Parts: sequence; structure tokens; C-alpha cells
Amino acid sequence: MAGKRTITIIGGGVIGLTSACALVRDGHDVTLIERRGDVGREASFANGGQLSYRYVSPLADAGIAQDALGWLFRPNSPISLRLKADPHQWRWLLAFLCACNRQTNRRNAAVLLDLALSGQAELEKYREEGLGDFLWRRPGKLVLYRNAATFRKAAKSVSDPERQRALSPSECTDVEPAFEGLREQIAGGIFSPEDEVGDCFLFCKALRETLAASPNFRLIQGDATLTTGPKDRCEVQLDGKPFETDLVVLAAGIGSRKLARPLALNLPLYGLKGYSLTTRPRPGLVPSVSVTDYDNRVVYAGLGDRLRVAAMVDIGSENTHLNPKRLGELRALVSETLPGALGKGDDTPWAGLRPATPTGVPIIARTRYDNLLLNVGHGALGFTLSVGSGLRLKEIVAGFDTRAVS
Repeated sequence: MAGKRTITIIGGGVIGLTSACALVRDGHDVTLIERRGDVGREASFANGGQLSYRYVSPLADAGIAQDALGWLFRPNSPISLRLKADPHQWRWLLAFLCACNRQTNRRNAAVLLDLALSGQAELEKYREEGLGDFLWRRPGKLVLYRNAATFRKAAKSVSDPERQRALSPSECTDVEPAFEGLREQIAGGIFSPEDEVGDCFLFCKALRETLAASPNFRLIQGDATLTTGPKDRCEVQLDGKPFETDLVVLAAGIGSRKLARPLALNLPLYGLKGYSLTTRPRPGLVPSVSVTDYDNRVVYAGLGDRLRVAAMVDIGSENTHLNPKRLGELRALVSETLPGALGKGDDTPWAGLRPATPTGVPIIARTRYDNLLLNVGHGALGFTLSVGSGLRLKEIVAGFDTRAVS
């Protein structure tokens, strides 16, 4: 460690909290500023619940642009696009299209895999040390493919048969009998036995309780803003008043873009709106294994006696309002795929904005301001990448004896 520092983290979601954990464990004094009344209330609140360590390929890949065009004109499409007269949207979409090639995807997937696996090992340490319950399990993850060509492509990419293996349709339903009714529509599946599930909101609360026991941590509710200060530094204001700190970590999800704007930092983040449903089906209908219906981009995770179903990407929707049409489409798809899973209208819907970069790789880096770091842009993989991202941030702080500009 380069020396004990006072560090202020802006954003109390899963990224801000795991950043705080990594830095407190490294001996720093950390203040976490969250504008909401509790931690984990935005994109971390009711996400898909998958800790999908082995399946972290970015959305941007060869052929995805053509697939997306087909989705846009399909009923119940997993992707919707609302184009706007917004230069930021168009720049983001252009950068996304530029990243849609196999070489870029493989390079970025390797970065994500490294973050994911380092985080998985560190999370195991947290749990061994007594981290509170967040409905964690390691049931493995099953990705179901309905399209035979897509499945063959996925099966060819399996390089470690001990950690991922291709399954026939009957083997898929042997692994997860809850999807037996889908057998005739399945071309095959990829099973990753070491992947995990958990409730991200409960994880945030468990981290908060662990941090609260440390004398080197404090949580403050308030509105933080950033302004340009002297000598290539940024300054923090809390509720309009100066707030002294050595270093600043911006980890406020999609809100980071607005917070960075006064610093003339145009972060390449776009909010990809996603939806989830949480229900308590009758016994036997909650899948034990974490399941992804690849062709429909729907994930199913059993969290205790609850089922969490998450899906859809709405590009161009900049709020978290619940769209009745999209929720209706999701309910219909789930009812067709897993009959009886949603009960009789007793599910709890949710929508959130996933803060995504065009490449799918988060920005964990220093900036042109000597005291400002970023930990943003995790998209739909925030839960999976959070602990590993905190470790990467800790490494950057440890190297603060020399200046690096991103």
C-alpha cells in the first residue's frame, strides 16, 4: 500500500460498496456518500441475481448488430430501440457497432473473465470471514439455446470441460427438471457448475453491516457534487458544502455521467433499461440451477423461496418507469417457458438502468484529475464483476505514488 489515505466514494450500490470493502481492508479511511435513504436501491436492487463468472462475454460481438435488427421488428423482442436526437446516444451506438467483431469481443471477454474470477475467489474469503446472508448458493448456471447453429457455436467455444460443458436437450432437463416442458424446443445447453446466485440487494446490506463494524468507515446520506479545483484536482461538495478528502472514487452507476459533467469528463455510459419480476411460486417450480434462456435473453434465479426473472434491454428509455407493455411481454414469455412460475398476478415488477459502456468493459481507472478515480460502466454484470472491480481499484490506489492519466 502506498500509505493510508482518506478516500471518498460516491455511490452506494454494489460497486461503491465493494470498492469500500477493498479499500477499508487495505487500511484506508473510507467515506461512502449515497443520496438515497439506503444502499443498493437503484441498479443493484432487483437485478437477475446471477453471479455468472464463466459467462461474461460482452454484448458487443460479431453478428449481434444483425441479430438486433431482427429483434427490433419482432414481437416480445428482448431489445427495443428508441432513437433520439441525442448526440451521446448516437456516439454510444456507433462505438458499440465498432466493437461488434470477434477479435474485440475475445479481448474484452478476457478482461471481464479476469475481473470475474478474481472477484469469485475474494467473495469466498468474505463469506468465510462471516459476511451476512444474501441467499448465496453455488448451483451452477445453465444457458439454454433454442437455435441449433447458435448452440454449435457456443459448444465450440468451450475450452475447459471441467468448468463448462455442452449438454444435449435431455441432459439439460436432467440438470434442471423445472424446464422439462421446454425440452422439445431446446437445441442444447452450456452448463457452468461453479457459477453462483445471490440477492444483490441483500449483498449490499451485508456489506454495509460489515463495513459499519470498522472504525475506518462511515456512510453518509447526502447529495455529492464534483467541481474543478486547483492543481489538477477535483473537489467534492456534500449538500453544497466543501468536503475534504485525499482521493475521490466515482461509482454512482448511470448517475456518474451527470456527476462527471462539471469536470468536462464525458463518460461513455448509457443506461440500458432492464426489467425483473420477483415471485414466490409453489414448491417445485423454483429452479435450483441458475438458468439463462439465451435466445430470449431471460435469466431465472432461485433466491430462497423466491424466483427472480430478469430480461430485456430498452435502449433510449432514460427512466425507471414500469412499462406495462414490456412487463406484459415478459410475463407472457415466462408463463410459456415455465408454466405456473408467476402464480396469479402476485409478482413484484422492477426496472433499472444498467450503466453500460459500448464495449461492455467497465472503466476502472485514474483520470486527468490527480485525485479522481472511476469505477463505472459494469452494465448487466455489475453483481458479477463488483468484487473483482474493487480489487482492481485497490491496486490502482496502491500505485498512487506515480501519476497515471486515462
